[in-house]
Amino acid sequence: QVQFVESGGGLVQPGGSLRLSCAASGSIFSIYLVGWYRQAPGKQRELVASITSGNRPNYPDSVRGRFTISRDNAKNTVYLQMTSLKPEDTAVYYCNRIPGIVWNGPPTGSWGQGTQVTVSS
Repeated sequence: QVQFVESGGGLVQPGGSLRLSCAASGSIFSIYLVGWYRQAPGKQRELVASITSGNRPNYPDSVRGRFTISRDNAKNTVYLQMTSLKPEDTAVYYCNRIPGIVWNGPPTGSWGQGTQVTVSS
């Protein structure tokens, strides 16, 4: 079973940048569509980026042009580079695998602990 460990979060000022990492265990990590998600207090978890096994990224309009997802299959790791951060980006960020080929489909793996991102002055 695939397990995920997220890291790289922290406190940053509006307009700043952070890079998150998602390290996964499992021998078949490279075949999965993988997504980054976030959940703010009192809000539902939402997808912010996903990437195919062939390194094709997808983003919702809320982060398009600001966030960049990438992966290194040899290291079983997915990254999320975040720039031009806004206070509304404040949330706990998670990664997970997505079944099938739909980029925003429901994830099916186990959730990790996530990493906190706080954007504030």
